[in-house]
Amino acid sequence: MTKLSTILIIDDEKDLVKLLGKKIKDNGHEVLVAFDGEEGIEKSKLNPDLILLDIMMPKIDGFEVCQKIRDNVVCPIIFLSARQSETDKIRGFNLGGDDYITKPFGLRELLAKIEANLRREKRSQYLNEENKRRKLYFGNLSLDIKDRVVEVCGKDIPLTKTEYEIVELLALNAGQVFTKEQIYEKVWGYDKGGDNTTVVEMIKKIRRKFSTIDDTEQYISTVWGIGYKWNKR
Repeated sequence: MTKLSTILIIDDEKDLVKLLGKKIKDNGHEVLVAFDGEEGIEKSKLNPDLILLDIMMPKIDGFEVCQKIRDNVVCPIIFLSARQSETDKIRGFNLGGDDYITKPFGLRELLAKIEANLRREKRSQYLNEENKRRKLYFGNLSLDIKDRVVEVCGKDIPLTKTEYEIVELLALNAGQVFTKEQIYEKVWGYDKGGDNTTVVEMIKKIRRKFSTIDDTEQYISTVWGIGYKWNKR
């Protein structure tokens, strides 16, 4: 079967890793495995197309692994965890995770999330290629789609992968109002009811990063009762 993508599984539950690995291979992908955080960091250097990352692991937990690798790893990261609190989920997203699924989970759901995140990544790569010479300007802000860089007043804004994708989605559709559910679906790449809290927290972080450089401009407006839009200039 033709290889589609390489999936890295970082989890200390060996029976679960074995089962997941078999199912993922059955879907046509290659699999890399790591059974603790330190090994996971090393395996991430092999440039996988997606990472399944457990949170509760020996040596280094999944949150710390994500924090250590996110600046060098651009692929989607899906957290796997028995921890179901909203605080843990928000922390995972804020550290650069792209999705979060709680244990025990259905294999079909997880496989669907894997495929959805891979499709979203391919769409993003295609969009970047189509717009590789495109640079957008909004007042003191510039968006370089080729290099995925946002600058305010000439200074780089250190956005996470997910934060950048929210900015790109809104900026490329300046003036269009998106509901929180639409943002969640388009950025995370699968059709689900949406996680309003996650979207709200992401928007707050983006605004905060912009305002540290320039607090005179409002690039993202709240449309009360609906969602958000990028302001045209």
